[in-house]
Formats: sequence, C-alpha cells, structure tokens
Amino acid sequence: MATDYDAPRKQEEETPADSLEALQASRGGNAQTAVIDLDENDTAEGIDLPGADLSNEELTVIVVPEQSDEFTCSSCFLVRHRSQVARAKNGAKYCRDCEG
Repeated sequence: MATDYDAPRKQEEETPADSLEALQASRGGNAQTAVIDLDENDTAEGIDLPGADLSNEELTVIVVPEQSDEFTCSSCFLVRHRSQVARAKNGAKYCRDCEG
C-alpha cells in the first residue's frame, strides 16, 4: 500500500485528564498497599542504643603498630602509606586528602 507522506496527519484526540475523585472511583476498593516482609529474627534486642551500659562487654582488637612504609597524617591522624605524603613540614607529614 502506498503512503502519501505529504498528506496532513490525523491527530488522535487526547482524552481530558480525569479528576482525582474519578480515578479513585474507577479503582474502587482495590487500592494496592505495600507489604513489608518482616523476618522473625529482626528484633530490637540485637541493636545497641546510644547511652546503653556496655561496661560488662569486652572487645578483642589486634593493634598493629605503624609499619616502616607508613606514616600518620598530622591533620587527620590516619595511618597512610608513604606514597600518600603530600607535604612534610617540621617533621610533620600531611596526606594528599588533607592537602588537596
């Protein structure tokens, strides 16, 4: 079938926007609600609240001393690799993040 590309195109009539009440009425009582899937093991018992008494708790942390290829930034006090040294002044070393 041949198509005449010079002929004016037919425009489809746009439907007027329905009001909120009309949309709600058309949906009826079938409103969708979100369903939250709760796990039985999800309880507040495993959460430590601020101000909780942790005096009887014991932490086990292995502290590794600063290595020969590391330095402590004099601004942020983070231990960084020596390749991160941006400036050294009066024996104090500063990392790239603090100098950038």
